[in-house]
Amino acid sequence: MGSEGITQECSKNVANPGTATILALGKAFPHQLVMQDYLVDGYFRDTNCDDPVLKQKLTRLCKTTTVKTRYVVMSEEILKKYPELAIEGLPTLKQRLDICNDAVTQMAVEASQACIKNWGRPISDITHLVYVSSSEARLPGGDLYLARGLGLSPEIQRVMLYFMGCSGGVAGLRVAKDIAENNPGSRVLLATSETTIIGFKPPSAKRPYDLVGVALFGDGAGAMIIGSDPVLGNEKPLFELHTAIQEFLPETEKTIDGRLTEEGISFKLARELPQIIEDNIEGFCEKLIKVVGFPDKEYNKMFWAVHPGGPAILNRIEKRLELSPEKLNASRRALMDYGNASSNTIVYVLEYMLEESLKIKRENQGDNEWGLILAFGPGITFEGILARNLTV
Repeated sequence: MGSEGITQECSKNVANPGTATILALGKAFPHQLVMQDYLVDGYFRDTNCDDPVLKQKLTRLCKTTTVKTRYVVMSEEILKKYPELAIEGLPTLKQRLDICNDAVTQMAVEASQACIKNWGRPISDITHLVYVSSSEARLPGGDLYLARGLGLSPEIQRVMLYFMGCSGGVAGLRVAKDIAENNPGSRVLLATSETTIIGFKPPSAKRPYDLVGVALFGDGAGAMIIGSDPVLGNEKPLFELHTAIQEFLPETEKTIDGRLTEEGISFKLARELPQIIEDNIEGFCEKLIKVVGFPDKEYNKMFWAVHPGGPAILNRIEKRLELSPEKLNASRRALMDYGNASSNTIVYVLEYMLEESLKIKRENQGDNEWGLILAFGPGITFEGILARNLTV
């Protein structure tokens, strides 16, 4: 797929000089694995709630999310130590941040170590760090604790992105791309880390929307190494990051509304969120696609690495763009296996995307060389990157 100009500019499996590439991926999770089939009974038991109406509603939500398994930091040990977390109305922000700050750092360190191992170069070759989280709040920030935990140089150049929600992973990738392309020879570590403990609450009829989060969100961390001009023999580029854009939709800032309170963070997700994304997704994608002169609406000749905010969002995108069902396989698999893990999830999607690409290649179904990396977050903010798969 692509115009004549693109064909002349790019050689398959070879990155263009000076253009940022993803050189490695890594992930990490807390030890607590939650099976969706057992979540409802465990959640109501842990919060000492016996409301049959709310329990029935959560049961329905757990089935519609398509999530099968998730990892979470929350455990019986934590609730025994901090029983106030399961009690309505108590000020627990300090306790939550004590847990979250340590947990996100540990997961970010482990994901980064896995990523660096996959990369294959010395940790001392990392020049910049971009850290993303919506699950902590402290000074100094998690970027410094991650740098210290990894043993990075005190001269590492750090950037921290806080409270960007589900679009944070792609926002971080956009920032890392800019750093890599404007600092020749640099290698940027992008790390994301999230935990739902910051917003854990007992069920309440006054907050029925909380149950969506209980049924959907998970914890974990992700990491990527980004750099331009890969070193032949030492680095294997996975994706080339051609063009990145960000856009917010005016008058939609209340659609995804989060407030940090004495009881932790409180989220409200408006029902119209999937519809708003559907109404605006095609125009946003066309801005990216037209940058390189692709023909209009050849969406099924591209790969789609979409943050799985939930099945309704994926279904709306598939419908509006008339995508073949398999086009969102990587996103649906990530949602099924890890839930919506906020900023981390795009890392898991990209890992599955590489698997899907190999499958397509083996079955001679085309190469899907070009594609889009997309995420949506508070604002409502759209993040998008036109990318090239260098492994096909």
